[in-house]
Amino acid sequence: MNQAPPLTPSLSPSDGERVAAGWVRGGRRRVTNRFHSAITQAKLSALSTTTMKLWLSLFSTLLAASTFAHPGHDEDSPLMLAAATGADATVIPSSIPESKAAITVEGEYRFIRANGLPDHTTGQFPGRGNPNRITAQSYSFRVPVAPRTNAVARSGRGAWFGGALNGVPFEPGTAEFWNGQPEWVMEAKSGFINLGLDMNNAHVQPTGAYHYHGLPTGLMQRLGGDGKKMLLVGYAADGFPIYTSFAHTVATNAASPLKQMRSSWQLKKGERNGGPGGRPDGKYTRDYEFVAGSGELDECNGRFGVTPEYPQGIYYYCITDEFPQLARSWRGTPDQSFMKARPNGGRGPGGGGRRPPGPPPGGPGGF
Repeated sequence: MNQAPPLTPSLSPSDGERVAAGWVRGGRRRVTNRFHSAITQAKLSALSTTTMKLWLSLFSTLLAASTFAHPGHDEDSPLMLAAATGADATVIPSSIPESKAAITVEGEYRFIRANGLPDHTTGQFPGRGNPNRITAQSYSFRVPVAPRTNAVARSGRGAWFGGALNGVPFEPGTAEFWNGQPEWVMEAKSGFINLGLDMNNAHVQPTGAYHYHGLPTGLMQRLGGDGKKMLLVGYAADGFPIYTSFAHTVATNAASPLKQMRSSWQLKKGERNGGPGGRPDGKYTRDYEFVAGSGELDECNGRFGVTPEYPQGIYYYCITDEFPQLARSWRGTPDQSFMKARPNGGRGPGGGGRRPPGPPPGGPGGF
């Protein structure tokens, strides 16, 4: 497993075999095989020099293979898996450099500057379901210190939802679609697809960006654990704080007991309208609809209330165990610093422009 800091991973033989399988499939891995028993069993000494050279050349090519793109995380090559899990294989694990994050208030804005590396133990990356390696990023997120709510929720694709206190970004959506149709986007935590999420509800993009799709459990543990008080874990792109699912029973009363907030998004009834057909089961974002009053939270998975950091009250988001986990739209106006850079140098939808108010296509209730 990757851990930062310190990083002194220990792998059992079964762990090593499983990790090696993901590493060789992803490519650019360092795997050392002790071939002694294999050589004896296969009697490689009887092979011609030419055959040996060809075999070694093929093996080197496999190890140098590039990583897969983001879609198709669960693709396996039987040949590479066999090479990785062969008899008496030794894995040389990679390490994650030190996590660096600083949050400062400068005038009217709060800045989150970070290298995006987690400050807690992670799953093994590359690994089964996710062939990407965690690498340092260069984030400089900016949010207003005094954010304002809008009458209509705002959403946009191609943006991080927010940043955690350790500088790791939050992202609710995925890049996996039914039949290549973006209006039928698959849910990362639906249980129907394997995107290699680790114990922190996180995984890695092809860029090397480690990011959360749900409750950041490792960070929560470092902050003292959940359920003891309202736990601030980050800030959304519009500046409003992000908490875990525990909040006060009476939103405006800090003396009221804590309880887990419930989302007001529910599975639709009946049959899907178009697309893959069948009954909504949570595999796709469009399987859900907002049902006001069915939970404590609004359509942005948030509400107004008092918190330890804001005793006078503020609008805040909650990360819930159930859908949508992370909000799919902002109650305020997201800052453009959260838009992801495009290959051509532009940012997010429309090269850096913001979408007009209202949810984008492809999500619950017509996102």
